[in-house]
Amino acid sequence: MPKATAKNPLLRRKSSSPFSSLQRTKPNIGKSSLATEDRLEDSGLIPSLAPKAVGQDVMSLVEYVKGIAFDDIPDRASGMDSERTSEVLRFRRALPSIVSLAQLHALSRSSTTTEREIASLVADGKLRKISIPGRGRGGTAVGDGVVVVSDWVAAVNVESSISDSVRETYISLLSTHRTSPTTPITSLSAVEERGLVVAGLLTSPGALTSSLSDLFAPPSLVRSSSSISAAGHTNPTGSMAAIGGAGAVHASGGGGSLLATSSGRLTRPPGHEMTFALPGTGAYLKLLVAARAHFLHLLKALSPKYKEATLDVLKERWEGNVPGDAISRLKRERGEWSGVLPGKTKKWREFYGLRFEYVLAEAVGSGIVEVFETGSVGLAVRGR
Repeated sequence: MPKATAKNPLLRRKSSSPFSSLQRTKPNIGKSSLATEDRLEDSGLIPSLAPKAVGQDVMSLVEYVKGIAFDDIPDRASGMDSERTSEVLRFRRALPSIVSLAQLHALSRSSTTTEREIASLVADGKLRKISIPGRGRGGTAVGDGVVVVSDWVAAVNVESSISDSVRETYISLLSTHRTSPTTPITSLSAVEERGLVVAGLLTSPGALTSSLSDLFAPPSLVRSSSSISAAGHTNPTGSMAAIGGAGAVHASGGGGSLLATSSGRLTRPPGHEMTFALPGTGAYLKLLVAARAHFLHLLKALSPKYKEATLDVLKERWEGNVPGDAISRLKRERGEWSGVLPGKTKKWREFYGLRFEYVLAEAVGSGIVEVFETGSVGLAVRGR
């Protein structure tokens, strides 16, 4: 009779663990957390972002948008030293008073009514439309907006590089060609025309459609930016040489007969026209595009699957997750704050204090997000 094989006594020992009878399963490392993400309740889209106290006429909406563009400069305890404060204020002063059509449509309860009123105000000489082609496609285009004529005239009046006679001629051209983005410049000499181009008040239609496409390109790809920067280091500020010379835009790939030079002299064919422009428009567009991109990035980070978040949470992220309560302010004043100071957040470092409501209106009006009522947690934003 064969001898029975001895069994390991450890295998007969019963586990004393209360979980020994439960089925053992390996964690599913590959399972995405997106599957547990819940959608917000949708009780209907919001027809207008404008507060009830704001009138629905176009001029009221324009003034409202201008008033919500930037937050007040925070105090020194918030991380804003005097040098940075001066830089922010200079940047804001240099921006043109453009209100995008996207923002007006986001605030308006009737886009059709708003467009009709804009057309009427333009014809009456109270508003001017401004359009920068090539900045996006369809509903996401950037660069179409309106400017109050009095703001445009004020920008002309503070420009010290042009003479009083040229200033008067330019303002007269604005009034005469109310509905046209371009104007004949037969009333201006070549030197006067060049001075207005340098001041940023006129631009070549060809340069607008060709070289402006490089506005957001990396610096290494923009020949004009490098040549202008290099010229500025070696030539007096305010001179033609400081901005690369009279043919700088033409040399960088921009079109337009004004910028065609021959032996350093401007050539102007018969019937030559120029486009009305505002100084600082490039900086305005860069700020707007960067802010919209960051806004969408925050929304996707909060909800990678559905790209939606409550308005309060999204605003908190835009502010840099910095508490704004009284206790936090007192801690900062006493030097006890260990978190990120408001002045050191992306909102102030890169966007010069651009307000959340301003960027929200731009994003909604351009069609890249929509705002809806949840019924339980207030308003929410969803990417489209």
